[in-house]
Amino acid sequence: MSVARSIDPDQIGFDPARLARIDEHFGRYVDDGRLAGWQAVVTRRGEVVHSSARGLRDRESGAPVEGDTLWRIYSMTKPVTSVAAMMLWEEGRFELTDEISRWLPEFADLRVYSKGSTLKPYTVPAVEPIRVWHLLTHTSGLTYGFMQTSVVDGLYRAAGYDLYPPSDVDLAGACAAFGQLPLLFQPGTAWGYSVATDVLGRLVEVVSGQSLDAFFADRIFRPLGMTDTRWYVEGDDAVRLAALYAPDPRTGRAMRYDKLGALAYQKPTLLSGGGGLISSAADYHRFTQMLLRGGEYDGARLLGSRTVRFMTRNHLPGGQDLGTLSTGGFAETTLDGIGFGLGFAVVDDPIPSRVPSSVGEYYWGGVASTAFWVDPVEEITALFFTQLMPSSTYPIRPQLRQLVYSALVD
Repeated sequence: MSVARSIDPDQIGFDPARLARIDEHFGRYVDDGRLAGWQAVVTRRGEVVHSSARGLRDRESGAPVEGDTLWRIYSMTKPVTSVAAMMLWEEGRFELTDEISRWLPEFADLRVYSKGSTLKPYTVPAVEPIRVWHLLTHTSGLTYGFMQTSVVDGLYRAAGYDLYPPSDVDLAGACAAFGQLPLLFQPGTAWGYSVATDVLGRLVEVVSGQSLDAFFADRIFRPLGMTDTRWYVEGDDAVRLAALYAPDPRTGRAMRYDKLGALAYQKPTLLSGGGGLISSAADYHRFTQMLLRGGEYDGARLLGSRTVRFMTRNHLPGGQDLGTLSTGGFAETTLDGIGFGLGFAVVDDPIPSRVPSSVGEYYWGGVASTAFWVDPVEEITALFFTQLMPSSTYPIRPQLRQLVYSALVD
């Protein structure tokens, strides 16, 4: 399934010639080899105003990017897991202020890193438990092993949790390990990108009584018609998956990264709510339209409209931004003026980033340079898919905003 343009852009406030700059600009990325290929979709008021693709999904085989190409979306899985959790919250299954140790006892009696080295860390007791809202906002004190900015993420790597977990560990086992590692900071006092959404996925499993893949399939994918979104590819669908690339340090050209790319062809032991999904432009388009429409799409309501509004406000303590609360090591974008909601970054002030956007816009992306945003003010959604790691290699995300908003002329 592909996403086709459904209206002439000039009928809904866009200049078609200016929208064409998206293709011209990112076409140069393909022409000079920085990207193998990409796909972009822009909508307004539920209408697709721009849908395009360039280059190859697999440079080595010569296969082009097509409308139904599959992409590893990595951390764009996080909003899906956050929606799943909030669906259970709407049912009264938990409160956002509940301690997660009520369902995940491995997170009782936590300790927090104070000083020392990875060989001899000194810790102190946590004065605040991890609560559900801490997981949704990345204020839990958990971290990622691949961040490589602190002693604590070094301890994660020493325990086997780097970019990927040990191959024989499932989600329950990973959470048991995380509960034994010290926190990076006292819960609720800072912002640190982390495995929190994986833990949230485990919470969804325990509270719902379903595995995470079953919950996603039954409660999100089938109702929204997301027929392409899955945890791995096999059979005839395997050829639709774009190859994974990384920049050659000498030339900057994208070179194949099969060490990580090959994992998408295997059924995962650990269902990562923080980064495990593969999807298509058409599927994620349906997901973002559901968000833009206040929790409903094509007759399927996942969330109440007030819940979506609540999720997409800044929930950081005191209304602070990520530039103030971030523990560092996150170089995706400017953090000043950016808050964080329940599963999404939220624009509080677009000026510090020097990139146009609307107050209240919310977004996230994946480590392979995929990205999306939803602008409820202008009623815009934008999607960009490619497969280049890491996502901080090129300023693709701010450039896409620059191109989209400069094409809006009403």
